[in-house]
Amino acid sequence: MNEEEFLNILALVRADGIGDVMAKKLITHFGSPEAVFSAKKRDLLQISGVGNSIISALSNKDIFVKSEQEIEFIKANNIECLYFKNINYPAYLNHCYDAPILLFKKGNVNFQSQKIISVVGTRQMTSYGKSVLDELFEGLKEYDPLIVSGLAYGVDIYAHRLAIKHNLQTVAVLAHGLDRIYPAVHKNVAVELLKKGGLLTDFWSNTNPDRENFVKRNRIVAGLSQATIVIESAEKGGSLITADIANSYNRDVFAVPGRISDTYSKGCNQFIKTNRAAVLSSAKDLAYILGWEKDIEKKKSIQKQLFVDLSSQEKEVYNYLLKEGKQQIDMIALHCNLPTFKAASLLLNLELKGAVKPLPGKIFEAI
Repeated sequence: MNEEEFLNILALVRADGIGDVMAKKLITHFGSPEAVFSAKKRDLLQISGVGNSIISALSNKDIFVKSEQEIEFIKANNIECLYFKNINYPAYLNHCYDAPILLFKKGNVNFQSQKIISVVGTRQMTSYGKSVLDELFEGLKEYDPLIVSGLAYGVDIYAHRLAIKHNLQTVAVLAHGLDRIYPAVHKNVAVELLKKGGLLTDFWSNTNPDRENFVKRNRIVAGLSQATIVIESAEKGGSLITADIANSYNRDVFAVPGRISDTYSKGCNQFIKTNRAAVLSSAKDLAYILGWEKDIEKKKSIQKQLFVDLSSQEKEVYNYLLKEGKQQIDMIALHCNLPTFKAASLLLNLELKGAVKPLPGKIFEAI
């Protein structure tokens, strides 16, 4: 998108009283954020939920001033913006009705991966929770999932550190803008995340990590993922809110059971008891229910049959797609250090050999 288009997107997000659901409704009806701002009052009033307060908010010139300032911050800090109509927007999240129309990202993370899980839990993690996470991540290595969490104390930060230790992609979803890290003591981990993973938020710069922002953040944690795992939780807490949101999105939820007398197992036990979460005892449970084991077996079988017939460059492209999932041809060429025309030729050969399949939008996927 060009800068004028981006300015209009930011301004629509900034307008008071227009949340993500209403913004999507307006964009769908008028075709673009630019068209929303140029729409006549009588046409706007035809939209359910639009009243004089929203029309007044859209005519407030201050939202464009604030948006121009945010663009300067984005440019100065090398931030990538993910618009819900673009291919780089997280695929799972785009299926959520209340997902943000715009996300801000730093780092190197592939949201098109099919194996994405959120790991959440109490800030007062026990030794039991640590041992469960240690064993879980040891088993997750073979499946190479993307790990999503919130950089908070306890389960969140431990999950990020284990992902880094096992060389797994991991992304922290923040409850504030990208001009700060909260809590500040986790800044070193946040820096590590940028090497193979990243930081993600829908909050603008200069946004404080206020209490209500963490609840808003939880819908992104749940929506980004194929499944949400609750490691430990008391009877009430943010991790259970995230799990409830995941259930509302029809995503799989897993919980680690514990002793009925343990404070930080009561929430997990209750979720299991009320059929809102499946029991999680190992990475194998997760892989079996999510169908990852079949993918591993299938890929190993294909590799054995194909690699005898593949050139070194074809192997490199094929391995890249196996690891990263669905990718556009430009990204394939970039990451495999190939000219686009050469990548296209290799992909055609791989398609003829039954190793990859083309998808709409010049996207390819390993079979």
